[in-house]
Amino acid sequence: MSTGSKSNSEVSAADHNFVFHSWSAQGAISPIPVAKSSGSRFWDHDGKEYLDFSSQLVFTNIGHQHPKVVAAIQEQAATLTALAPQHASDIRNQAAERIVELAGTNFAKVFFTNGGADAIENAIRMARIHTRKHKVLSTYRSYHGNTGAAINATGDPRRFPNEFAFGHVHFWGPYLYRSAFWANSEEQECERALQHLEQTIIFEGPHTIGAILLESVPGTAGVLVPPTGYLEGVRALCDKYKILWIADEVMAGFGRTGKWFAFQSSKVVPDLITFAKGVTSGYVPLGGVVIGKEISKTFDEQVFPGGLTYMGHPLAAATAVATIDVMKEEKMLENAASIGEKILGPGLHELAKKHKVIGDIRGAGVFWGVDLVSNRKTHEPLATYGGSSPAMNELVAACKANGMMPFTNFNRIHLCPPCNISQADARLGLEILDKSLAVIGKYYTGE
Repeated sequence: MSTGSKSNSEVSAADHNFVFHSWSAQGAISPIPVAKSSGSRFWDHDGKEYLDFSSQLVFTNIGHQHPKVVAAIQEQAATLTALAPQHASDIRNQAAERIVELAGTNFAKVFFTNGGADAIENAIRMARIHTRKHKVLSTYRSYHGNTGAAINATGDPRRFPNEFAFGHVHFWGPYLYRSAFWANSEEQECERALQHLEQTIIFEGPHTIGAILLESVPGTAGVLVPPTGYLEGVRALCDKYKILWIADEVMAGFGRTGKWFAFQSSKVVPDLITFAKGVTSGYVPLGGVVIGKEISKTFDEQVFPGGLTYMGHPLAAATAVATIDVMKEEKMLENAASIGEKILGPGLHELAKKHKVIGDIRGAGVFWGVDLVSNRKTHEPLATYGGSSPAMNELVAACKANGMMPFTNFNRIHLCPPCNISQADARLGLEILDKSLAVIGKYYTGE
């Protein structure tokens, strides 16, 4: 049964003719034509239903079409649809106040942006001006956005054709399963990763380094939950060498890990926080930088050289307020934590007993990454770094055919459903993944 006036083929043809898609060779892609969505599901124009285990690009944290948030957008549109950033706005104030409150007492203000990349750009700019030091350190396994400084801070292959900025230095973050430090335990990986970071700081010159930029939990790189003590160690190094710590919470923030911000699973606090995605559940684009009190003081008399036409847009601000409020009212963070602890985590480890292509499992809340391998002993990935493979293509096709939309990158499948997903739907997602993994068992070559 069709869900719209047009068919999949009609929408796909128009998309191919007129829309230029990101990160893609245009003739090699075939996007799903989406007609409508609700909760943890969406439908194509021919009526096929998909369980959304990707949260689109990991941003529909409250699910699709939440009625209270949709109503808040409609109400705001009826009173004040647009406003330039030089004016004061009550709804923008409310959004900023809520976000600062969630971040903690070390923070003062919010600089609003249109999305996550803009947030990274401006956080880096703030750090450089505040410290008067130009270098930014970030990890090889990271993604920070598409714009100038953000893509250069990125550690994955997407930066290679875009390396036009200056002052960016990469280092190895912790990742025990594919350790760069020959580590045999989480404790060893943490210790050696911090030693490596300090050596990088020393050899690059502490007097030249303004900031260390880290995803609190690297997302696109594989949901790399840092070992206990790592963020505490980064904080200590930043304090020792007078470097700012920028926590990139664009993907991990606003409930995804069961905390408002992923860094809150540690005992330390960053100097700047970047956010986007989940703050509005993607309903209206919004990002921003949560600014620490000391950094905020820098710009009391000094002009901050930056701004955007739509920063703190009233429709986006109203969406953020409503999103945060419904997450609190409906205890979505508690649900995310419970789903991760009771269903997704145990369920994935059960699947690993059945499917040898599962090499490693990492995650928290509704934020999980699964390393897929052709050999468990050698950790040989099921796709090359920076590419895909027939095995991964077949897995994605099987998931879609079985009615689930996953998030994949290289040799990994990421399970990132909404924070308010039901237990039944979480289990259904695992059942579909189980069925889909059976398709690629033939690619396992190990013992």
